[in-house]
Amino acid sequence: MNEFELIRCLTRDLPTNESVVVGAGDDCAALEIGDAERLLLFKTDAVVEGIHFTRETPPEKIGRKALARCLSDIAAMAGTPTAAVVTIALPKKFEPEFVEKIYAGLNALAERHGVAIVGGETTTNPERVLISVALVGFVARKKMLLRSGAKVGDAIFVTGELGGSLAGRHLDFEPRLAEARWLAENFSIHALMDVSDGLAGDLRHILAASKVGAEVLKSAVPISRAAKQNAKRGDAAKPAFVAALTDGEDFELLFTVASRDAVPLLDAWKKKFPALKLSCIGRIIAREGITLREKAGTRLLSAQGYAHFS
Repeated sequence: MNEFELIRCLTRDLPTNESVVVGAGDDCAALEIGDAERLLLFKTDAVVEGIHFTRETPPEKIGRKALARCLSDIAAMAGTPTAAVVTIALPKKFEPEFVEKIYAGLNALAERHGVAIVGGETTTNPERVLISVALVGFVARKKMLLRSGAKVGDAIFVTGELGGSLAGRHLDFEPRLAEARWLAENFSIHALMDVSDGLAGDLRHILAASKVGAEVLKSAVPISRAAKQNAKRGDAAKPAFVAALTDGEDFELLFTVASRDAVPLLDAWKKKFPALKLSCIGRIIAREGITLREKAGTRLLSAQGYAHFS
């Protein structure tokens, strides 16, 4: 049983109440708070030593990543983060200076995005460091974006470049908060999420939620320099295109928009965010699955994204 099979099993019978607008299954939960204009966004995420970072990782970057992952999920709903609580689990023999530096990295990113750190928990965990962040934010009720709105004929876009995260990009990524809010405010975006488990996996999440398929143009997928360099290191290295599809932890935005809006959006994006690449990588189709279009023709894409336990 992999991560997503386990999630489906655990979320089948979750209790709910009248406050829930969006529950398990999207990037954040969205809750009623009695505000006619806004909804509350609620998200939690964790980083674990040996999985998301190593003992050699600079502690400031560990703390930064722990918060940045949650910020990216708030971005995926076009929201604005507000406050977080942090749980840190440590081996009995830990170095206080190391932990303080973790918090220094976390605090610096929080201050940049106006996030208050309002509490948390400390506990013991044998052998490994674990950090869990729970984050709340707000989103304009009429601007919230979900995974489930993709429509046949939509253009598929992705920001930045993909693949090669283990070369260090997974520690230094920028949550696309401003970009996502700009998209929601200026265009009718049909579906949006962040790319945390690889394009091949996360595009499938949008397709499943929207009950559609996709055709992806291989030559249009933006591949990072790190992925290309890794592919040149030997026959055993992962091909750059496969890395772009499957490495995960890119934390870029993946979204769909009506085809008529594709060119105006690209033009406006270049003026608003000239330093950040935006690529149209394909279109939404009715047929299930992901069809890959390449020079030799088309084929069904078998590659999957990253999944824990698999």
